[in-house]
Amino acid sequence: MTADGTRPEETSAAGATDAAGEPEEQTAERPGRRRMWWPAVLAAVVALALGVPALVAGGTSASGSSSIAVPADDSPEAGFARDMATHHQQAVDLSFIVRDRTSDEPTRTLAFDIINTQANQRGMMTGWLDQWGLSQHSTAKPMTWMKMDHDYQAHDGSLMPGMATNAQMAKLRTLSGRDAEVYYLQLMIEHHKGGVEMAQGYVDMAKNDVEKRLAQSMVVAQTSELELMTGMLKERGAAPGVPAS
Repeated sequence: MTADGTRPEETSAAGATDAAGEPEEQTAERPGRRRMWWPAVLAAVVALALGVPALVAGGTSASGSSSIAVPADDSPEAGFARDMATHHQQAVDLSFIVRDRTSDEPTRTLAFDIINTQANQRGMMTGWLDQWGLSQHSTAKPMTWMKMDHDYQAHDGSLMPGMATNAQMAKLRTLSGRDAEVYYLQLMIEHHKGGVEMAQGYVDMAKNDVEKRLAQSMVVAQTSELELMTGMLKERGAAPGVPAS
């Protein structure tokens, strides 16, 4: 026992607890670091709010909505799920490319968020198609389900408005540093514009409440990211618009 009335082993144990515990003050975050974690959080919330009800719905509605049972193969519900899943996959691919072409933390964080958010949403949409007993792909021209006069001609891997061509993706793979960041942001801005147009098109004609909420969340999140990416381009002395190859 020490002079203050405590046993030596008690003093030692207290010290060990202090060493293993959380520090009272967290280390300050590096200056200039931009935290863009909210899209990943949004994806998790959307998955819980939308995905789970859709998966556990009973036999009356495989879609999680009481308004329809199973969508027809040529319905907006099936068309949107197919086309947006394809659109999302390219956004994920572009983001993986730039992640490995730059060490810039804000760009890598944005790419990480897009990868996680859109891969998660893509999984939900392909899961719905499987649950509905519908094929993942269709022979119909993309976006015909929108019942609009879309005259977009698919070319070089760009199947829908906003999608990059194979040549543009190949060019991104040759760039690094600031050049890769700028080109990625320019491509992704166009990609988001096309995605927002398609998502809003489905919102306006949706019959499936669960899928409509997912599409609406895409409109909100990607519109916000458009503002973010435009600002990031300005910081790099560049502007939106994909330059001619």
